[in-house]
Amino acid sequence: MLRTRGIVCVACTSVAKSNRGVKIRIPLQKLNHLSRVIHHRSSPNVNQHKTAQVLYASVRQFTSFSRHPFRPVRPLLSVHSYQPFRTFWVARLASRLLRLRYILLGSAVGGGYTAKKTYDEWKDMLPDLSEYKWIVPDFIWELDEHINLEKIASALPDAETLAKLLPDFEKIGENFSFLKGLISNESSQESVFKSTDKHGFEGSDKQFKKGLLGELLLIQQQIQAHEEEARRATGQYNSSTFQPKHKVSDKERAEKLQEELLRTQLKYQKILERLEKENKELRKVVLQKDDKGIHQRKVKKSLIDMYSEVLDILSDYDSNYNTQDHLPRVVVVGDQSAGKTSVLEMIAQARIFPRGSGEMMTRAPVKVTLSEGPHHVAMFKDSSREFDLTKEDDLAALRHEIEIRMRKSVREGHTVSPETISLSVKGPGIQRMVLVDLPGVISTVTSGMAADTKETIFSISKAYMQNPNAIILCIQDGSVDAERSIVTDLVSQMDPQGKRTIFVLTKVDLAEKNLASPSRIQQIIEGKLFPMKALGYFAVVTGKGNSSSESIDSIKDYEEDFFQNSRLLKNGMLKAHQVTTKNLSLAVSDCFWKMVSESVEQQADAFKASRFNLETEWKNNYPRLRELDRNELFEKAKNEILDEVISLSQVTPKHWEDILQKKLWERVSTHVIENIYLPAAQTVDSGTFNTTVDIRLKQWTDKQLPHKALEVAWETLQEEFTRFMSERRGKDQDDIFDKLKEAVKDESIKRHKWNERAEDSLRVIQHNALEDRSISDKAQWDAAIQFMEETLQNRLKDTESIINDMIGPDWKQRWLNWVNRTPEQHIRNETKNELEKLLKVNDGHAAYLANDEVTTVRKNLEAKGVAVDPILIKDTWHQLFRRHFLKTALSHCNLCRRGFYYYQRHFVDAELECNDVVLFWRIQRMLGITANTLRQQLTNNEVRRLEKNVKEVLEDFADDNDKKVQLITGRRVQLAEDLKKVREIQEKLEAFIEALHQEK
Repeated sequence: MLRTRGIVCVACTSVAKSNRGVKIRIPLQKLNHLSRVIHHRSSPNVNQHKTAQVLYASVRQFTSFSRHPFRPVRPLLSVHSYQPFRTFWVARLASRLLRLRYILLGSAVGGGYTAKKTYDEWKDMLPDLSEYKWIVPDFIWELDEHINLEKIASALPDAETLAKLLPDFEKIGENFSFLKGLISNESSQESVFKSTDKHGFEGSDKQFKKGLLGELLLIQQQIQAHEEEARRATGQYNSSTFQPKHKVSDKERAEKLQEELLRTQLKYQKILERLEKENKELRKVVLQKDDKGIHQRKVKKSLIDMYSEVLDILSDYDSNYNTQDHLPRVVVVGDQSAGKTSVLEMIAQARIFPRGSGEMMTRAPVKVTLSEGPHHVAMFKDSSREFDLTKEDDLAALRHEIEIRMRKSVREGHTVSPETISLSVKGPGIQRMVLVDLPGVISTVTSGMAADTKETIFSISKAYMQNPNAIILCIQDGSVDAERSIVTDLVSQMDPQGKRTIFVLTKVDLAEKNLASPSRIQQIIEGKLFPMKALGYFAVVTGKGNSSSESIDSIKDYEEDFFQNSRLLKNGMLKAHQVTTKNLSLAVSDCFWKMVSESVEQQADAFKASRFNLETEWKNNYPRLRELDRNELFEKAKNEILDEVISLSQVTPKHWEDILQKKLWERVSTHVIENIYLPAAQTVDSGTFNTTVDIRLKQWTDKQLPHKALEVAWETLQEEFTRFMSERRGKDQDDIFDKLKEAVKDESIKRHKWNERAEDSLRVIQHNALEDRSISDKAQWDAAIQFMEETLQNRLKDTESIINDMIGPDWKQRWLNWVNRTPEQHIRNETKNELEKLLKVNDGHAAYLANDEVTTVRKNLEAKGVAVDPILIKDTWHQLFRRHFLKTALSHCNLCRRGFYYYQRHFVDAELECNDVVLFWRIQRMLGITANTLRQQLTNNEVRRLEKNVKEVLEDFADDNDKKVQLITGRRVQLAEDLKKVREIQEKLEAFIEALHQEK
């Protein structure tokens, strides 16, 4: 760009000095700063220091480091001390010459869009002299209208004459070396400037002709000569229509000249590409220096990264105040296998997506944030790993990771997922934008897909495209019939006017090869075949079609070669700026940033209003509560739960032992009375009683007692843990944590397992305790009698209650409460009366009725008109005998209060035997020892293990957002969540807008 501007300055000076125009001397002060330095730096009258400053400022103005458009030249002021004589036509002439150079040199294949944009920038540089039109006489304007530009162009000096007029290029080489020193003192940049010096800045005329500037002048001369020959051939062709032979030859000659002109243009394009490559290397060096902190400045996030963060937050935000996400992004839609992913990969300059032959690979939206950086790398939003896109191993790992994330996001029974996968790609020369690759639109659900796959894809696509600021990149497969496309109708519905749609026709190489009428491609690109409207139409080639492992560079070369040789471009069916993915990425990036600039402030205002509404609701409903979101509430609940678990370790040993002993006796008392004490009491002497007791206690200890004891201990731990978790702690207790605490308690108890070896050690302890029969003092004897008496009284109350339920209310209750007995209760009552007669006759009756006794009772009842079943008789007898036995045992217990003296003599020659008291003492002692052992296990091991389980559960819940949403609910929580999100979005949007204004 610098060299071309220099050529224009020299060319204009030459024209001004020629004899064919008005002879005007242009002062040095009116030249461009850079031109002035190049021409006059060696002059002794020029200040060297000031020259360096001017040169540096000029380079910063016109190089690609700043990416700002050219600054327009200020118009000449009428009050200037020196006014050139009639110089306005020279400026107009320069403008037209610049446009001519653009038409001739800027229409090459790969740089059409860039050339068009560059011409617009150059045109804006020229001064607006319309206000000073009155200064020039009218005949000058009339003369200007009749100027023949072709004659003026032919009057331009040739290459050799122009080379003589140009300054010493050895000095220019020194100037550029000086420029290189100003930009960087590092030796790493020398190689970048060497190529420029080598090709374009040789000192002699011969070297100049081989340099870049000489090539440009030579190409310009060749293009003018080819155009002149083409015009002459066309004139001859039109004048000789009556001669058939000459007609054919002239037509062929015209086509040949056109092909030569295209080749010359392509040669010029190659030179421009070489310059662009050098510029790209320079930018990479500068970015690397910024990345390493050479400039000693604070590294800030790039503009596109800030914007991408806002989109990531919005993707997780569910608004209840109609503040929808209307921020721009580029939505890539298309039919399945139309080449959506390939287009995105060409823009990202890397093969980053998994591929499959005809199989659906894109199963979830993938948001790709493209930005410029010194290294070509990719990174996921929720990961710190960088994938080096220049290494094939990292590329394969990236594709595999994307495929895994897609499959994880798809729920069971579905084929696609609406969950977005966020990925950022950085690299030299990549256009900054945010793209979203959506699953391909399908027309038929095939085997292996969910039944609602088609509708789900449509709903996902519509959800992204209905954003009024989203740019729709509609991808159409050019190798298939256009009538088979589904996506065009979908895009037409979402954007009927085509104000935000860019149409891309892929696989143009196959389309040109297969289509009999190439004009059909022209109709598609011109928007005449589809009813869909669009901002722009592009034709691209994203692969050779024979391999999925081909590199991006090889595809780019193939694409350029195809369009260079394509008859679509030669015949004018396609325009240069409508082809190649490079021009497409430039156009999409410009459209994206234009849309961002127009809509981002409106979105910031919308979220500001939403924030005000949410804050007002919070102040009205929760004026005395802090705004804690779900994560903050979870942390608060977590601390409370851990404090409650620690409280378990502060329970006193006596409290543990009392609870354990009480619960254990409640669990085993029935077994002791029914299976040990009652059978032993039916024996005839004390020896048999003790033998029966020992045998049954041994069996009970070996099979049931240790397991029952551990169950009691585990239940006791759960109850105490539940009690600490559920008890209120004053006004600070928040009931919003109830569901979370209950879930933590249940999950912790579910995961907790008692030590398996504890049962074996407990069995030995219990067996030794039950074998001991030695009561050491009277206090223990009295304690055993009290324990026995309380036990028997409790059992007697339970038995009385059962008998009352069986026989119904007595006469007193019937009169007072106006209730009657049921028929069954009447039968039970009559049966009870008959059985009580047996007990009165035989006070020492056995525990079971004989068959003849059952028959006697049944016949006596039948005589009274009461039909009764033998089973009912036995069942009633069981309860009556138990009541009789318990009353007898209580009477015997009172007698044994003075039996400690006989016990010390082992009941030898004693009229009172109290072996049942000894049995209850053994049971009581076993309960005490077992409770003490269980307490030690609880406090030393199980409480700590439970605390560890609680921590693990809380950590798992902390990582599970769905679990937290399920357990911490309520309008208060949702309002705090919305407030946090809206504030974060608004702050990031304001920071982004500020950075956007600074970049402008």
